[in-house]
Amino acid sequence: MKTTLQTGLQGNSEAIVTEALLADRIGSGLVSVYSTAMMIAGMEGTAVATVQDALEQGQTTVGTRVDVSHLAATPSGMKVRFFAELIAVSSNGKGLTFRVEAHDEAGLIGKGIHERVVVDKEKFENRTRAKASQP
Repeated sequence: MKTTLQTGLQGNSEAIVTEALLADRIGSGLVSVYSTAMMIAGMEGTAVATVQDALEQGQTTVGTRVDVSHLAATPSGMKVRFFAELIAVSSNGKGLTFRVEAHDEAGLIGKGIHERVVVDKEKFENRTRAKASQP
């Protein structure tokens, strides 16, 4: 049975922090700890997966806003668990707001709000590619 796009949907995922995800490796800082950018990417990916089964065929979501605090550093080798909960759906059913969190093995490392919009994947990608041919 297909999932319904409604508030309360929740999703989880996890990842191991590798050297490639450290701030000094991706250029987002000079320290060898899990980068904020990669933490946010994990939160976004979890939000995407949380609602994907509730969308129509050919639809997906794109991120439009991130308001996240990175609260604690995580070293390479630690596991990070991500959580996303759909907390609001706009009246037209296209705007989605998520509560997101990230925890490493020692506790909470990040939390905040993430917004996404439902799009037709093919149309969205075609419009984006068309920008490349504009003068």
